[in-house]
Amino acid sequence: MRRLDRESFQPEICCLKEPGPLGHELSHELPVHDHLLRGKYDPLGVWRLQRLFRRRKVDAVVTVGAGDKMFWGRLAARCAGVPVIASALHSTGWPDGVGRLNRVLTPITDAFIAVAHEHGRFLVEFEGFPLHKVHVIPNGVDVDRFRPQREDRAASRQAIGLNPESPAVGIVAALRPEKNHLLFLRAAAKVRETLPEARFIIIGDGPERVKIESALESAGLGESVHMLGARSDIPEILGALDVLALTSHNEANPVSILEAMSAGLPVVSTRVGSIPEVVADGDSGFLVEPGDADEMATRWVQLLANPTLRRRFGECGRDRVLAFGSLDSMVDGYERLIRDIYESKYPSQKFPIASQREQEEVELPTNEPVTS
Repeated sequence: MRRLDRESFQPEICCLKEPGPLGHELSHELPVHDHLLRGKYDPLGVWRLQRLFRRRKVDAVVTVGAGDKMFWGRLAARCAGVPVIASALHSTGWPDGVGRLNRVLTPITDAFIAVAHEHGRFLVEFEGFPLHKVHVIPNGVDVDRFRPQREDRAASRQAIGLNPESPAVGIVAALRPEKNHLLFLRAAAKVRETLPEARFIIIGDGPERVKIESALESAGLGESVHMLGARSDIPEILGALDVLALTSHNEANPVSILEAMSAGLPVVSTRVGSIPEVVADGDSGFLVEPGDADEMATRWVQLLANPTLRRRFGECGRDRVLAFGSLDSMVDGYERLIRDIYESKYPSQKFPIASQREQEEVELPTNEPVTS
């Protein structure tokens, strides 16, 4: 949102419920509308949304994620006559998918946005979305914020209580069942047999926290595992690690892997979803079969014991993100898609220009049209 071309786009954010920390942060830079839905089946929710879209003369609505957001956002956009309606889906949703009601609105949706090619195939084959409506825009990360920080390594380690010389493997993932942190703990226990000084860092929070804490105590890993909770200083934490792991049952195109690769870290991940499109097995990291704690541990030890290999993998990973996983390339993909859909539906009209709207805003301050 922050990087959209303001000559063409004036973004606004709609939160059906609480805006959350990120919404509050963005409200200092962009208009943020919240509490538009008062309950799961609030009949006035569509009315509030469509009234907002009409008042703001919105040209494009992009819903993010499945569930309520995807349903109410598209329905209200259609009721308000919004020219472009799209849904960005950042996960597989397995095993439940987007739901029957969300599929019902497929005819009014111009585009379903996948985050990788395998994810796009999933949206066609599992969700049943028409092939011609599925567009792939790979996730992207800020390559300047997530960069190698070897010169700050000692300070980063001290900040999270790590010994300067301890080998360290981390996982950045919400504590949810599909992330399979129990596999991370099983692999950690095996690595500790070979490298007792190794430390394992879990970054994230969620409903599985108590279960994970109980499991690590039962495995006798209490002193070896650091649970840091949700953090905003991920670049600095990545700078303290030697290896980034992901142990998920299923994924689309996880941002945590892109951030680690951009930061020059080697990655060891389960071979699921679209991850093989991102991690080049044997070049920027290793891929292991889901649930294989032995292979996961073997790959961790291989990398922890070989600084040269870690550096080579890290450099390759950084190059891959610069080539196809930057935030700028992601933003460009969204801009082109919205513009292309608008111009294909309204060939006789020019795509609205935000800079021209700013002049209209002076004349009609309560009725300025924007692109959301």
